[in-house]
Order: sequence, then structure tokens, then C-alpha cells
Amino acid sequence: MIRMIKNFKWIYFVLLCCHSSTSAQKSDSALTVVDDTEAAGGGNDHEARGDEEELEVLQPTQTWQTLQPGQAVPAGSHVRLNLQTGQREVRMGEEQLKYWNPEHEKTEESGGSLYSSDELKKIMKKIKEDLSPAEYTSHNQFRPLEELKKDMAQLDMLVETDVQILRRLLNHFNSSSTSTEQRLNILEELEYMVHQVDNAQSLCMMGGLQLILNCLNSSDSRLQEYSAFVLGSALASNPAVQVKAMESGALTSLLTALATAHPFSVKKKVLFAVASLLRHFPYAQQHFLSHGGLQVMSTVFRADSRGPLRARIITIIHDMIREKELVSQELESHQQERIRQYSGVSLLELLLEEGWCSVVPQLLESPEHDHREKALHTLLAMSPACLAVYQSDMGLQERLLMLRLQYQDKTPVEPSYFAELTDLIDELQKKL
Repeated sequence: MIRMIKNFKWIYFVLLCCHSSTSAQKSDSALTVVDDTEAAGGGNDHEARGDEEELEVLQPTQTWQTLQPGQAVPAGSHVRLNLQTGQREVRMGEEQLKYWNPEHEKTEESGGSLYSSDELKKIMKKIKEDLSPAEYTSHNQFRPLEELKKDMAQLDMLVETDVQILRRLLNHFNSSSTSTEQRLNILEELEYMVHQVDNAQSLCMMGGLQLILNCLNSSDSRLQEYSAFVLGSALASNPAVQVKAMESGALTSLLTALATAHPFSVKKKVLFAVASLLRHFPYAQQHFLSHGGLQVMSTVFRADSRGPLRARIITIIHDMIREKELVSQELESHQQERIRQYSGVSLLELLLEEGWCSVVPQLLESPEHDHREKALHTLLAMSPACLAVYQSDMGLQERLLMLRLQYQDKTPVEPSYFAELTDLIDELQKKL
């Protein structure tokens, strides 16, 4: 009995014989293959039939054995008829061989075992109780939150909030032992975090905005570039930070950075920050114009032979013009205050006075279609103030004609994009 319990899978094969063998009709010459399908009622099935006989089950091995009349074999065994001797022989099937080990062979050498169906059922019942699901499912249940927190505390695991992370980064940035490379990594992390409105506002409350502005005056161009990038990301679509930046003198710092001889990468990020500060903020736009913002941008525009900075500058100008136009078209009473604020932004008049009507057309010479598209949009937006200058500029009209012929030929290649450029040229030519 002890040996059979240790070899559970063999007990399972033996159990397979119980129910089927007690219900099947036997004969001396019949081959009985036992299977276990325990019916409802378990032991009552045996008592109902009054069958108390014992069943001899031959346990197959790796080698062929002679099967005597009246013996049963577990399901899955391999049975054959020996044509030379006329006797049936049995050995393990493929599935049974997977679980064979030397202990089984010792059991076989001691001879077959005789067990009644009741005894086998009791053994199987005991095994099932030992392997009850309640024994192992308890380990898979959800644990209370408080218990998890205690475990995390024991492991010294600390989950930081965004505010805690910002404070830690700023403290590390201010440390005298922090290297330039470490400061660059901190600025990169800050740029990622301030895209969230709340984080950008928290940065201002912790004094981080002034820290960023101070970096614009750094002697390291990489710190200047990264700090401008962080500032622009924090300002984007965040009115609270825009107001705080104006109060902190951000506009003056940005214009100074543009007017100073800085590398291209620095000016590119500074223009991004300027655009973020001016967008939908008429108060900042007024100060930009009154503090010589257009003159500074004009200098940068003329010095940029590559074109990307030119494209960014005229995009800022175009967006400022369109914002005022759209606000002036609002009819709702609650928009009257915004209309009053934008009325103080005299952008078109200053563009005409400072020669932008002749400056912007230069971008049409760029080989980039995207730059040309931005120039066409800006020329159309400036046309109410610059139309007379356009009409007297024969070079502009010739350039428009050449571009139209060029894009007309390219329209079959990419109809949607080049057709749009052709429409912009047609609209501007009609105004001329």
C-alpha cells in the first residue's frame, strides 16, 4: 500500500480499472482494460451491485509479459497477440513509459498486487484530500493594501510623487558638487516632466523657473540650449506659467539670448521658448513689440542663411496675426476683454514700418517646400498692411509665377500638398 501511494501515477492507472471492471462481464479468456470514471455516489455503486470480488491487475513493465486469463491491465497499456505461442502479452504504452523509473521495476519484481475497488477508491480519496484546491489557492489570493505597504516599507521601497521628484532634481541641480553633465541630465528630466501642467506650475512655486532663466546666461552653450528647451515646454499652453515667466523677466532674457552671438542650436530652442511665451498671451505680445522684439528677430532672420530659423520666426509672426484676427471675429460678450487686450497689439503696422514686407519674401528662395509654404501663409496674413509693397516688388511677382509653374507640374505626383501650395500662390496673385 505504501509503495503504491508513493507512485501516485501508478495508483491512478490502477484506479482506472475499478469502476469499469466491476460493471463489465468477465470470462477466463476475456481481456479486461480498466478505466476510471467515478460515478456519482462513489461507494454506493459497488454496494448496489453487491459485487465484493477482488480484481487482479497486472502492472505492465518495459518488457513484454504474458497476460493470464482473468487479468486486467491499466488503460493505455500495449497489448499484442503472440502468433507463435498463441498467448496475449502486455507491456507499457507510450504515455506510461514517460513516468517509468527503477522503483517501478522493484515493485513489479515482487509480483502483482490485489486490491478491491473499495480499497483503491479510499486511496484515491485520500490523495485528493491531500491535494485539495484549498491548500494551494490560498497562496494566490489578493493581499490587503496595508500588508503590501508594510512589505514595501520593509524593503525600503519609496514611491516618489512628481513634486518630490521635482524638489529632489532642483536640489541636486543647485548642489555645488553637481557636474555639468549631471545638470544636463537633470534638465532633460525636467523637460519631460513639465509637459504636465501641474508639474510646470509646481516648478515655478519651487523657484525652478528662476533657476532655468539663470542657465540662459551660462557660459556653457549646452546648458543654454537645454534650459531654453525646458522653459519652452513649461510655457506651452500653460497661462499660469506664462504670467509667472513675464513677472520673472523671461522675455528680456530670451531676447537677450537671441541678440547675443550664440550657436544655432541655442537660438533654435530660444525661439521655441519665445513662441510658447507669446502664444495666446496678448500682454506678452505687447511687451515683445515695445521692447524691440521685431528688430531682434529681423537680425536673426537676415543672419540665417540655412533657413530653419527664418521659418520659425515667420511662423511666430503669422500666428500672432491670426490670433488677433480670430479674436476680433468673436461676438460673445465674454470675449470683449480679450478683444480689448489684442487691440493694443499693433503688429501689422510695425511689420510695415520695420521692412518685414520685403524681408519675408526672401524665404521663398528656400529649396524647402515647407519653408515656402510658411512664407506664403505669412505673406497672405501680412497683405492688409503690405499689399502696396508686394505690388511694387517685381521680383516677388516673378518668383510667384515660377513657383506656380513648378507646383503645377508636381501636382500629379502629390495632388493634395502641391495643389494646396498652388492655391496659396493663386490667392496671393489675385490680391496683387
